Amino acid sequence: MKKTLLLSVVASSMIMAGGDIAPVEPVVETPVVEASGWDFSGQAVAYYQTRDKGAANDLFEEAASKANVGIQLRAINSDLFYGIGAGVEVSALGTMWLEHGELDVVTDTMQKPNANELKGGWVSQAYLTYGFGNTAIKLGRQELPKALSPFAFSEGWNVFKNTFDAALVVNTDIADTTLVGAYVDSANKHTNMGNFAEVNGDNGIFMLTAQNKSIEGLTLTGTWYYASEFAADSKNVDQDANIIWADAKFNVSNFNVALQGGTVMCDALADDAVAFGGKIGAKYDMFSAYVAYSSTDENYAMTNVGGVKTPLYTQMILNQNVIAKDADYVKVAASANVYGGTFGVAYGYAIANNDDSTGISKTGIDNNPYELDVTYKTKVFNDSTTVFAGYVLENKDLTSGDSNNMVRFWARYNF
Repeated sequence: MKKTLLLSVVASSMIMAGGDIAPVEPVVETPVVEASGWDFSGQAVAYYQTRDKGAANDLFEEAASKANVGIQLRAINSDLFYGIGAGVEVSALGTMWLEHGELDVVTDTMQKPNANELKGGWVSQAYLTYGFGNTAIKLGRQELPKALSPFAFSEGWNVFKNTFDAALVVNTDIADTTLVGAYVDSANKHTNMGNFAEVNGDNGIFMLTAQNKSIEGLTLTGTWYYASEFAADSKNVDQDANIIWADAKFNVSNFNVALQGGTVMCDALADDAVAFGGKIGAKYDMFSAYVAYSSTDENYAMTNVGGVKTPLYTQMILNQNVIAKDADYVKVAASANVYGGTFGVAYGYAIANNDDSTGISKTGIDNNPYELDVTYKTKVFNDSTTVFAGYVLENKDLTSGDSNNMVRFWARYNF
């Protein structure tokens, strides 16, 4: 096919202790002349999770378990006519009758194609592309990478990624620099993948990102979001919001250091929200390890507008409700490439946290919740299938309730 200058998203699935998704980097391809046509691909997924959260639930019991089977089909043509390309992806979810009948393995699903429905499908991506010079345009329903859009990104932890109705422009005219402009209109959620709701009413959210790699080993990324009439103040007047976020990563030899931080500014808030963090790590032979820290204040939750996760280095499998708002948190993680895959262990601890039993509402209860993640990920069947197994111990450090345990398994066959 004839490939014009198109934006592609390269996502690494490396497990780095606790199921973290590795940062996503943008790649802009230069023109290559081949036979015109469509590229077809897809994936089939089986996903199971059991969690003993709540006194009435025990691990692996029907009431404590969720499962999905799903299939995703996609087709991409980079040159339909006059350099205009297109991509489409359709997704479907089911349960293979695990939730009823004689099996009775689960009572619910991890993702729902529509609210209160266990089976169904939706159009997860549908976009047009066009390239000229060093500029690429992508318009329509698409995935957004966390590395370039830290507050509106596609999350990979569930069966399928959430997506956005957005317009994206990428430019690489400046040496070693990628400029990204975006307008985000709507997004789906894991509880209702077929419903694309507006992220900011009729106003949408504008984003501008600059990423520079002029210095060897150093990646600097800055992002600005603007949301008109984002939230109402105490007088019920809609106020605009600005989000500024910066990230700096430096790699030298087998060591890496990273810093991040930013602010949410809106007159509807009691005060501007501020968050920051850092990470230092090292690799040796088959081993990797790092220590991360994050601090968030009480003014606003630093979460993805299209999902539930945060852009913080301390993000683990389940701890987003702890770290997103009003918490100082430390995470220690290590991984090793063993037995044909990657084994990871991560431990996170809230040095300071004001929380209640929901993990979200802040009521001035001082506690120190912690989480332990143990994961293993490998590829089988000639690397066509990725298999994941994970265990999570979650303790909210409250006077009522025991620690929660979670076990998660999934397999993805790519074709």
